Amino acid sequence: MSEAGRGGEAIQKCLEERYAGSKFVSVRPLNKTDDLERGAFLRPDTLNDTNKLELSVFAADDQGAVWLCARLDNLGKGASGAAVQNMNLALGLPEDSGL
Repeated sequence: MSEAGRGGEAIQKCLEERYAGSKFVSVRPLNKTDDLERGAFLRPDTLNDTNKLELSVFAADDQGAVWLCARLDNLGKGASGAAVQNMNLALGLPEDSGL
């Protein structure tokens, strides 16, 4: 990409730094495609029954394009899981209590 700090590597590094040590958010390696179903699809059931969120960065810097993809189980990490997690934080409880 033409502007410094806006390419795939910079975005990937920013996400890794932000979520380092997170209990629930993980960041996949840049352009990781070896585990995609049929070489093109993130399996939606990989995070079933978890409170986890997985971020992926796919970049084609030579084309000026970056795709950010988030994968989660919307039942586990959906509104109810987020409500419990936020309540825990507000009450000073361990973030993962009840999850």
